Amino acid sequence: MKQISVTVIDPVGLHARPATIAVNAAAKFKSEVKVAYKGRSVNMKSIMGVMSLGIPTQSEITISCEGDDEDIAAQTIEEVLRAQKVIAAAEPTKADVDVVKDAQ
Repeated sequence: MKQISVTVIDPVGLHARPATIAVNAAAKFKSEVKVAYKGRSVNMKSIMGVMSLGIPTQSEITISCEGDDEDIAAQTIEEVLRAQKVIAAAEPTKADVDVVKDAQ
Protein backbone atom coordinates (compact mmCIF):
# COMPACT_ATOMS: atom_id res chain seq x y z
CA MET A 1 0.00 0.00 0.00
CA LYS A 2 1.21 3.47 -0.90
CA GLN A 3 0.16 6.43 1.28
CA ILE A 4 0.67 10.17 1.04
CA SER A 5 -0.34 12.87 3.51
CA VAL A 6 -1.02 16.30 2.07
CA THR A 7 -2.57 19.64 3.03
CA VAL A 8 -5.65 20.94 1.19
CA ILE A 9 -5.07 24.57 0.16
CA ASP A 10 -8.05 25.20 -2.11
CA PRO A 11 -9.92 28.14 -0.51
CA VAL A 12 -13.22 26.20 -0.33
CA GLY A 13 -11.61 22.94 0.76
CA LEU A 14 -12.26 19.65 -1.02
CA HIS A 15 -15.79 20.43 -2.27
CA ALA A 16 -17.50 20.33 -5.71
CA ARG A 17 -14.86 21.34 -8.29
CA PRO A 18 -11.74 20.16 -6.40
CA ALA A 19 -13.53 16.96 -5.31
CA THR A 20 -14.39 16.26 -8.96
CA ILE A 21 -10.74 16.70 -9.91
CA ALA A 22 -9.72 14.25 -7.17
CA VAL A 23 -12.34 11.67 -8.15
CA ASN A 24 -11.47 11.87 -11.86
CA ALA A 25 -7.77 11.42 -11.07
CA ALA A 26 -8.46 8.38 -8.85
CA ALA A 27 -10.91 6.76 -11.28
CA LYS A 28 -8.19 6.19 -13.89
CA PHE A 29 -6.53 3.46 -11.83
CA LYS A 30 -7.29 -0.17 -11.00
CA SER A 31 -6.01 0.21 -7.43
CA GLU A 32 -8.35 0.82 -4.54
CA VAL A 33 -7.93 4.52 -3.73
CA LYS A 34 -9.11 6.00 -0.44
CA VAL A 35 -8.98 9.42 1.15
CA ALA A 36 -9.01 9.77 4.94
CA TYR A 37 -9.83 12.80 7.08
CA LYS A 38 -10.42 12.94 10.85
CA GLY A 39 -10.55 9.17 11.24
CA ARG A 40 -13.01 8.56 8.37
CA SER A 41 -11.92 6.91 5.15
CA VAL A 42 -13.91 6.82 1.90
CA ASN A 43 -13.51 5.57 -1.65
CA MET A 44 -11.80 8.40 -3.55
CA LYS A 45 -13.54 7.26 -6.74
CA SER A 46 -16.91 8.31 -5.25
CA ILE A 47 -17.83 12.00 -5.49
CA MET A 48 -20.46 11.56 -2.77
CA GLY A 49 -17.97 9.80 -0.51
CA VAL A 50 -15.32 12.50 -0.93
CA MET A 51 -17.78 15.34 -0.42
CA SER A 52 -19.31 13.61 2.64
CA LEU A 53 -16.01 14.14 4.47
CA GLY A 54 -16.54 17.93 4.41
CA ILE A 55 -12.81 18.63 4.14
CA PRO A 56 -12.11 22.35 4.72
CA THR A 57 -9.11 24.32 3.54
CA GLN A 58 -5.83 23.87 5.48
CA SER A 59 -6.78 20.30 6.44
CA GLU A 60 -4.39 17.38 6.31
CA ILE A 61 -5.69 14.35 4.43
CA THR A 62 -4.20 10.95 3.70
CA ILE A 63 -4.57 9.34 0.28
CA SER A 64 -3.90 5.62 0.12
CA CYS A 65 -3.64 3.39 -2.92
CA GLU A 66 -3.57 -0.39 -2.88
CA GLY A 67 -3.29 -2.60 -5.94
CA ASP A 68 -1.21 -3.41 -9.00
CA ASP A 69 -0.74 0.23 -10.04
CA GLU A 70 -0.57 1.78 -6.54
CA ASP A 71 2.76 3.57 -7.03
CA ILE A 72 1.82 5.34 -10.26
CA ALA A 73 -1.71 5.98 -8.94
CA ALA A 74 -0.45 7.78 -5.82
CA GLN A 75 2.13 9.75 -7.79
CA THR A 76 -0.31 10.79 -10.53
CA ILE A 77 -3.11 11.75 -8.13
CA GLU A 78 -0.68 13.85 -6.11
CA GLU A 79 0.66 15.56 -9.26
CA VAL A 80 -2.85 16.32 -10.58
CA LEU A 81 -4.01 17.78 -7.26
CA ARG A 82 -0.85 19.91 -6.95
CA ALA A 83 -1.13 21.16 -10.55
CA GLN A 84 -4.74 22.21 -9.91
CA LYS A 85 -3.68 23.90 -6.62
CA VAL A 86 -5.97 21.67 -4.56
CA ILE A 87 -3.09 20.56 -2.31
CA ALA A 88 0.07 22.35 -1.19
CA ALA A 89 3.30 22.09 -3.15
CA ALA A 90 5.77 19.56 -1.83
CA GLU A 91 8.15 20.74 0.86
CA PRO A 92 11.77 20.38 -0.23
CA THR A 93 13.55 17.50 1.45
CA LYS A 94 16.99 17.77 3.05
CA ALA A 95 18.38 15.95 0.00
CA ASP A 96 16.82 18.58 -2.31
CA VAL A 97 18.36 21.39 -0.25
CA ASP A 98 21.78 19.66 -0.26
CA VAL A 99 21.68 19.31 -4.07
CA VAL A 100 20.98 23.04 -4.44
CA LYS A 101 23.80 23.92 -2.04
CA ASP A 102 26.22 21.64 -3.90
CA ALA A 103 25.28 23.28 -7.22
CA GLN A 104 26.17 26.74 -5.91
